[in-house]
Amino acid sequence: MNIKKFSLISIILLVLLCLIGCSEEFTCSIVNCKIKSGEEITFFIATDPHHLSKKTYDDGEAFDWFLNSGDGKLLHYTDEIIDAFTLDIENSQPDILIVPGDLTCNGERESHLEMAEKLDAIQKRGVQVFVIPGNHDIENPWARHYFGDEMIKIDSITDKEFVEIYGSFGYKDAISRDNHSLSYLAAPAEDVWLLMLDSAKYKRNKVRTAPEMGGEISAKSFNWIRECAKLAKENNAQIIAIMHHSLMDHNEVVNENYTIDNSQEVVNLLIDCNIQIVLSGHIHIQDIKSYRRESKIIYDIATSCLVAFPNQYGVLKFIPNKGFEYTTRRVDVYAWAWENEIKDRNLNNFNKYSRDFFRRRSYDKYYDSLLEISKFSDREMKAISETVAELNLKYFAGFRNELLHDIFTTKGFKILLDTAPFFIRDYVLSMFDDERTDNNKVFIPLKSY
Repeated sequence: MNIKKFSLISIILLVLLCLIGCSEEFTCSIVNCKIKSGEEITFFIATDPHHLSKKTYDDGEAFDWFLNSGDGKLLHYTDEIIDAFTLDIENSQPDILIVPGDLTCNGERESHLEMAEKLDAIQKRGVQVFVIPGNHDIENPWARHYFGDEMIKIDSITDKEFVEIYGSFGYKDAISRDNHSLSYLAAPAEDVWLLMLDSAKYKRNKVRTAPEMGGEISAKSFNWIRECAKLAKENNAQIIAIMHHSLMDHNEVVNENYTIDNSQEVVNLLIDCNIQIVLSGHIHIQDIKSYRRESKIIYDIATSCLVAFPNQYGVLKFIPNKGFEYTTRRVDVYAWAWENEIKDRNLNNFNKYSRDFFRRRSYDKYYDSLLEISKFSDREMKAISETVAELNLKYFAGFRNELLHDIFTTKGFKILLDTAPFFIRDYVLSMFDDERTDNNKVFIPLKSY
C-alpha cells in the first residue's frame, strides 16, 4: 500500500514538473554538435542576398524602373551572383554558412523557394547553413510581379511559412527556439554556438503599405537569451550572436531604422551574457564597431550586401585558444561565368559592371536629393553627386579616414565644405571620423570572463 502511494505521488510530481517545464520560456533539446571541441572553424557570412526569382519579372518597363530606382543592388543578376558564391564555397569548403536576413528582394514566395533550393545545394556540399529573416522577408507589402509596364501586387510569406521553407537551415536542429520570435540557438560545434536573433518587425506589415524597416530585439526574449548564455557556459561554449539589424550605429548620420531601437539595452544584455561578437547586415556597408564596458568589449561586424558592389562576404575563422579572425572576400563571378561558359558581357567583366552600376545609382540618388533642395546650380549638383558617388565606392567597401583623402581635391568636396550643414554634407564628413580605417579585417582574442 505504501509502495502504491509512493508511486502515485511520484507520478503526480513528474506530471507537475512537466507542466512547469512546459510553462517555462526556455526549452532545450539535446546538444548534438557536428564539429568537435578544439577544431578550427571557418564561417562564411553572406548577408542581404536579396534573391529575386526570374519568374517574377520580364524585360519590360516596370522592372526596368524598379531596378534603376533602387540602391545599387544587382537584382537582375542575383541568381548568377549566388551561384558564383556557391562555387566559391565549393572551392573553399568552409564549415558553416551564416545568412543574416534579407534572403529575398521583397518576400516573394518564388524567390524564397528558389533561395531555399540554393541553400540546400550548399548544405549538400557538407556546409552547415543557418539563416534568420530580415525586414524584406516576411509579410512584405512590397512583393510584386513586374510584367510589361505593370507592377502586380502578390502575397508574401508568413513567419510560419518562413520556418517551413528554411527549416533545414537552423530551425529543425536548434537547441532552443524563442517563444516570442523566430530566434533560435544552434550548436554547430561543441565550443562555438550561434545565437540567431530575429530583429525584424513584421507583425504589423499586413496593415502597412511598406514593410517595417527598423528592428529590435523584443524585451520578451531577454530571459530566453540569458538562458541560452547560461546553457552555453555550462557546456564551455562561446556564443556568436547574429542579427539582421545593426546592434550599434555604423554611421553617425545614417542610423535610424538601421540600428535596433533598444540598442543600449541589448548591448548590455549581450555583454552580461559574455558575448563578444555580433554579426549583422541590413545597412549594406562594410563596417566594424565596438563598445567597451569596463574590461568587457563587444564587436558588431556589419558585412556588406552580397548582390551590390563590392559583392563581398565575410570570412570568420575560429582559432582555438586564440580567438576569431575576420576578413572579407569578393565573389568571383568571372570565374563562375568562365567555368560555365556564360556569354554575357556584364558577367564576363563583372567587377567593372558592378562598380559602374553602383556608382551610377549612387550619383542619381544624390543628384535627385539635391534637386529637392534647390540651393545649388546644376553644375554644382553634378560636382557634388560625382564626389559622393566616388566616395561611396570606397565607403561601402569598408574604407574610411585617410584612405578617402584623395577626394579632398575634387570640386564637389570643396563646394560641400563651403556650404552650411545639411544631410549630404554631414554624411560625407562622417566618413572621415571612423573607428577604423579598414573595416575588412579584425582579430578578436578570446576572453574568459
